[in-house]
Amino acid sequence: MSPEDKTENTKNDKGSHLDEQELKKVFIGAIDAGTTSSRFIIFDGTGNPVAQHQIEFKQKYPQSGWHEHDLKELIDTVRECVEKGTQAFIDDGHDASEIKCIGITNQRETTLVWDTETDEPLYPAIAWPDTRTKKLVRDLKAQKGAGDLQDLCGLPLSTYPSSVKLKWLLSNVDAVRKAYDEARLSFGTVDTWLIYQLNGGKQNNVFVTDATNASRTMFMNLHTLKYDEKLLRFFELDQKKIHLPEIVPSSSPDAFGTIASGLLKGTRITGCLGDQSAALVGQKGFTPGSAKNTYGTGCFLLYNVGEKPVISKHGLLATVAYHFGRDQKPTYALEGSIAVAGSGVKFLVNNFEFIESSHMISDLAATVDDNGGCVFVTAFSGLFAPYWIDDAKGTIFGITQHTEKGHIARATLEATCFQTKAILDAMEKDSSRALTELAVDGGMSNSDLCMQTQSNIIGIPVDRPAMRETTSLGAAIAAGFAIDIWKEFSELKEINQAGRKVFEPSITKEESAKMFKKWGRAVEMCRGWVADEDGDEDTADTS
Repeated sequence: MSPEDKTENTKNDKGSHLDEQELKKVFIGAIDAGTTSSRFIIFDGTGNPVAQHQIEFKQKYPQSGWHEHDLKELIDTVRECVEKGTQAFIDDGHDASEIKCIGITNQRETTLVWDTETDEPLYPAIAWPDTRTKKLVRDLKAQKGAGDLQDLCGLPLSTYPSSVKLKWLLSNVDAVRKAYDEARLSFGTVDTWLIYQLNGGKQNNVFVTDATNASRTMFMNLHTLKYDEKLLRFFELDQKKIHLPEIVPSSSPDAFGTIASGLLKGTRITGCLGDQSAALVGQKGFTPGSAKNTYGTGCFLLYNVGEKPVISKHGLLATVAYHFGRDQKPTYALEGSIAVAGSGVKFLVNNFEFIESSHMISDLAATVDDNGGCVFVTAFSGLFAPYWIDDAKGTIFGITQHTEKGHIARATLEATCFQTKAILDAMEKDSSRALTELAVDGGMSNSDLCMQTQSNIIGIPVDRPAMRETTSLGAAIAAGFAIDIWKEFSELKEINQAGRKVFEPSITKEESAKMFKKWGRAVEMCRGWVADEDGDEDTADTS
């Protein structure tokens, strides 16, 4: 029986076991460890945020195509956000003990390694958009058995998953190889590192990951939710030499431990979801066929396919959507991942100084009526789904003396919208079902112009909530289910419903098709741009 069916069969027995006034007195903390910032948001049981704190952390780009984070900065900013967010909650007249539990959501695929014996990082975190592994990926694709991997783990070989990043570290960083050879190498994604550190590190040794994050490594069998020996052998990993976190459900009353210090000392961590899964949960995408698109640093579209994974034949990823444990089976999703979305807007701010801040992008784009013939393929990290073109770089086509800043701004927004259209087309082919509406969230969704453009290009309504912190809300929902703040999905039906805005298509299908055809031509023209540069980009002296 699916969770959706179970909801229908039991909601009359249990109903909403807490009324609205009771829910307003229940509070859940959500740690959102994103790609560019950490934040802590406290929600009440109706899904309303009541206190929060956010800190941006440093992005490191030591070489072209490299993207790194400092492991200690990741945990330090999270701790500071928790303390300051909780203090704001207290200053508003509450007591810290009113926060019943904490959920965590995090950037996925980012790869962290540390010394099991000392808890010290062995190398900076290699962030998910990093492309230093593209030559390694091509070599791996030529290996025997490469064609079998996706059926097991749901992911194609690319620079995206954690597996190739870890393999690069073992081949290029002496300290990492030495720790592996001496069986003291710990590996994890961001969730594992944060949970481990928040629990006090080695002293309490809460070393876990949830199924949604584990499904992004290429080490977990998507069907069994366990590490797969065939996958590990392909990447030449010996489980006796590397410490891999235990895979647990996304919602659990005891698997994630408790906060070891600070204002929330003793508070249980009861939920953990990779950020895109968290956004699907926050958008209440519990029914097969529902979908959401999150416009963050990158852009990620998840489509609920139910209790059995669908291995894509059209360039998408199969992933765990969420697993709420107990007697419920995991729910799976098809995913389309776009490497550059909000980071494209930041590029216009930081590199070209077109605007002073990202929120001004719509005003700049509105200074012109259209893109003026410009198409911007924002392939800063190659192109992800459904194209998987590793040898492309950012390319602007159609520049003339007529071109203004506003045209480039429009083309930047449209690039994400076009890639979303390509992903939706692939999802329709894989699932044999056309989407009728798209739920959206994330920073770029704040732009009415961008969301109207998105609706025009995909030809279906785009539904945007008023409260767009759906990723953090999803983490809070997972945590709350673990301790029975909610018991059934039906109890969430009123959460985050107020003030939603729906954008309807305002151009013809013929006009939309003409725009998308030009985008497709630009994608084909950007192929092979770095084909002759591979010799030096993938290796460096890091000993």
